[in-house]
Amino acid sequence: MISISLDELDVRILTQMQKDASLTNQALAEIVHASPPTCMRRVRRLIDSGVIAKQIAIVAPEKVATTLTAIIEVTLDVQTAERLQQFEQRVQSEPAVLQCYRVSTGPDFVLITQVADMPAYHALVHRALTAEANVRNVRSFFSVYRSKFETHITVTATD
Repeated sequence: MISISLDELDVRILTQMQKDASLTNQALAEIVHASPPTCMRRVRRLIDSGVIAKQIAIVAPEKVATTLTAIIEVTLDVQTAERLQQFEQRVQSEPAVLQCYRVSTGPDFVLITQVADMPAYHALVHRALTAEANVRNVRSFFSVYRSKFETHITVTATD
């Protein structure tokens, strides 16, 4: 749930920053049609409120290393709140796990992972998944081609 109201200027700022967060405040202000001090205040408010969680560089994996993307479904034997949380904590410490989703109907979790190769994938599965006594089933899918990757979230005004 959004904890602050977002107006049209906030939406323009968030939309533009999702396209390019490296813009200077002056350039961002020009694009969103605001004064630089107003723009700076709004960005600071969005950061302080947690609407902007972090500003990062997205690395193209194919440009820096040979990688294998595996989408992994995990089903647990016991789905108590405590056991679900234990599993989440376990995979959070794994650098190869880029995303972890708790899902309903079907598996308990879907993981998006990035590893160097098949031996690294096997090591990850053994270390993080099959060594865990509460994991009943692991089902993996391997990406052969990424046709779309997007991080943009559609934002609308809430006031």
